Amino acid sequence: MAPESASGNPRRDGASVLRDLSVVTVLLLASFGVHALAVGGGPMAGLEDLYRRAYYVPILYAAWAFGVRGGMTVAIVASVACLAHTLVDPAVVGGGGSGTLVEVALYLSLGGLFGALRDLEGRRAEDLRLVSVQLEEAYRKLEERAIQLVHIQDYTQSILRSITSGVVTVGPDGSVATANPAAEGMIGLREFEIVPRQLSGLFRDDGGLGRDLGKILSGRLPKVAREITMTTLAGRTLHLKVAASRMRAVGGRILGAVVTFEDLSEVRALTAQLIRADRLAAMGELTAGVAHEVRNPLGVIRASVQLIEDGTAAPGRRIEALNVIKQEIDRLDRVIKALLDFGRPTAPVMAPVDLAGVLADVVLFTQRFADRSDVQIVVRLPEGLPKVFGDADQLKQVFLNLVTNGVQMMGEVGGSIAIEGVEDDGFVTVRVTDDGPGIAPEDITKVFDPFYSRREDGTGLGLTIVHRIIDEHDGRIGVRSTLGSGATFTVTLPAARPDRAETEDGPWRGES
Repeated sequence: MAPESASGNPRRDGASVLRDLSVVTVLLLASFGVHALAVGGGPMAGLEDLYRRAYYVPILYAAWAFGVRGGMTVAIVASVACLAHTLVDPAVVGGGGSGTLVEVALYLSLGGLFGALRDLEGRRAEDLRLVSVQLEEAYRKLEERAIQLVHIQDYTQSILRSITSGVVTVGPDGSVATANPAAEGMIGLREFEIVPRQLSGLFRDDGGLGRDLGKILSGRLPKVAREITMTTLAGRTLHLKVAASRMRAVGGRILGAVVTFEDLSEVRALTAQLIRADRLAAMGELTAGVAHEVRNPLGVIRASVQLIEDGTAAPGRRIEALNVIKQEIDRLDRVIKALLDFGRPTAPVMAPVDLAGVLADVVLFTQRFADRSDVQIVVRLPEGLPKVFGDADQLKQVFLNLVTNGVQMMGEVGGSIAIEGVEDDGFVTVRVTDDGPGIAPEDITKVFDPFYSRREDGTGLGLTIVHRIIDEHDGRIGVRSTLGSGATFTVTLPAARPDRAETEDGPWRGES
């Protein structure tokens, strides 16, 4: 369809316009000639009323070809011609020419109305053309978007097929919607066998995953992540790191959840080998440390016994030797007791613990000892600090050891020990900072090793036991120090949660 002009008619080339003008001109001339034959006593006299209607043809054609402007223009020309013929016809002049005026009105009405209808039809056609163009453009964009979505879907599927972690999506009812090849390999079933079964029904033992997945789908947990042991229907045991999070629509409606599986079987095997090697190395170091700690007192005791056996020794020297023997026996007793505490630890009784109360008891126990060394202990804990999940007595032992070590390191110089606490994303961190001489860079990695001590009368097992207690509480302990500027021990423990007792396989690192 040709484009429309401002009047609503199609925009045409010059040849088309010239052709229509020629047709209109020919029709006007023909109508004029026919009319001329019917007036002034011509051969067709008496048929004037019929032949002057011949002007309808060029008027209608002009209105169709050029719209209202063309129709009115030709109607005016036809009216002038009709009036001119009428003026030279004595019969019309004598009769007043009322019929001619009616005819002229019909010319103008016909040209205007038909031309207006033609313009209206042209505008509608133009509107339809524009709508058609817009629809074609919208369809093209929609087609491009559909192609892009197909490419994105193919790309996403390629990623899911390629990654080594298992990825499973479940619907709001807990039924599996999709599973990638890695998940198929771990579960031991093909995707068509998995979909749409319940995820927990794909395992003999799901390690509690189904229970916690239900919490996610019900809105009680947004996400969870932990290491669990699962048994497939075929009897295969899997050590997996599982992470699950809910899927939401744009409006907030829960669509389901995404569950990822990472196989830790090989990692666990390698870790077990490393732990075994590390234990053997630690046992060697422990044996050497025990031999050193026992041999020195035994050597002193042997020398003292020889002195007592010597009959020529003065009585005062013998009494002094006996006192030395008692001191060395006490030293051996301390070493053996520390070894028993380290080798046969008491299982912690886990419960929510208020760290403020624990630290208050620690300050009370160490205050007199700190006062003798002119050491000030300052505790700064924020209000509303969450409780931690642990054994109160063992945690007292941890902080008692850290504070005592700090006081001993400052000696008689004095100073201060600052104990600060802070909550951080489900964990509680306590920092114990002293003003002592600090720890040398080459020694800072050894502070938690057995029998490492910078004091002559130290057993070197205190911080080793502290590290073990913190490990059993699923926590972390670290040390930071600059030589000459003191040391900071940082203890991080999981905050207590109401649902913690429900989890049998270890703490979830999720949000409740």
